Amino acid sequence: MATAHVFIATSLDGFIARSDGDIDWLLQRDDQSEDHGYPAFIADKDVIVMGRGSYEKVLTFDAWFYDRPVVVLSQQLADSPVPKELEGKVRFSSLTPAGLMEELERQGVRRVYIDGGQLVQSFLRDGLVADMVITTVPVLIGSGRPLFGALAQDIELKLVTSRCFPSGLVQSTYQLAP
Repeated sequence: MATAHVFIATSLDGFIARSDGDIDWLLQRDDQSEDHGYPAFIADKDVIVMGRGSYEKVLTFDAWFYDRPVVVLSQQLADSPVPKELEGKVRFSSLTPAGLMEELERQGVRRVYIDGGQLVQSFLRDGLVADMVITTVPVLIGSGRPLFGALAQDIELKLVTSRCFPSGLVQSTYQLAP
């Protein structure tokens, strides 16, 4: 069975980006030499699934840094051609989160990295997330795009580990109750 996993950073006040999508508060940090666990996290993931907002943000970076296949889940982009430089690296899909997970499972995919606030919210609402690694950055940005949104019911979490870094970042890993 394919499982979905989250690795994401938030400001202390719970935002993953400013209202306009800017993540300057995260990218300008001087703690880049610290190992926050991303290489270990991504090592066993077969596919990365991201939302349109994350995809469009990543396109503004100097280079495409993903070394795994990426599926962009987006109604808007579903019928768009993939940019030539990303052919074979990215595909667009308009499936529901559950539908995509079923498709990926049929393709032999076992572990999926879910990236992007609205996408994480959708996967959580559908009960598809197995665990989350959330790194809290010691900055208040006041407003922006929240990591979590409205829920029809509570989602129970179990804290697996929590650690702090010299830079002040705090990283917590949670398993979702079955």
